[in-house]
Amino acid sequence: MIKAVIFDMDGVLIDSEPLWREAEIIVFKKVGVNLDSKLCLQTTGFRTDETVAHWFSYSPWKGKSQEEVGREIEETVCDIIDKKGEASPGVYDLIGFLKSRGMPVALASSSAPHVIDRILVKLTLKDAFGIVHSAVHEEYGKPHPAVYISAARKLGFDPGHCLAVEDSLAGLIAAKAAKMRTIAIPEEANRNNPKFSIADLRLDSLADFSGIHWDKLNSLNGLSG
Repeated sequence: MIKAVIFDMDGVLIDSEPLWREAEIIVFKKVGVNLDSKLCLQTTGFRTDETVAHWFSYSPWKGKSQEEVGREIEETVCDIIDKKGEASPGVYDLIGFLKSRGMPVALASSSAPHVIDRILVKLTLKDAFGIVHSAVHEEYGKPHPAVYISAARKLGFDPGHCLAVEDSLAGLIAAKAAKMRTIAIPEEANRNNPKFSIADLRLDSLADFSGIHWDKLNSLNGLSG
């Protein structure tokens, strides 16, 4: 039985993955790393510091530190989100559906706390989640399950009794490793990726979610009993 639901943020609550890619392309170009949207897909779901370290390992730069580049990416994406960010279709309806059933909800994101806060304010979802947990507080980010395990425990539930809502493969692997039931909402570029078949439910949009899906997910046997 599902006792709590834990949402990812980027790509789930908000279609921000293209905005992150836009910010990364702008900032990395300044240090001589020329990326395009396809290359940026390699780090979807990563923490900012892990994304920066990934590209630094391929093409080391001089001048700005990795920390400075990471901060600039986060500042740039926040500015872009302020201008372009919109809630993903179905987000408010799904949260309302869960609240109507008294279901505790949490947020487990790879983004830094100040980015999370900026997005939740933008979407008027600041008070929607009982727990908000960032992977920057963990030793490892997604696909390591730590951020999901910690979020579940902060809610007071065993991870095996939680449902995770994810868009990235790294996040989906993290949630499955935490023994959670999962909904995957892959962005269009990844919808035909067979690796997403590990999800318990795969949808094109949260707007497609229904009570039938909820009943189906609840009927699955939890991995931890």
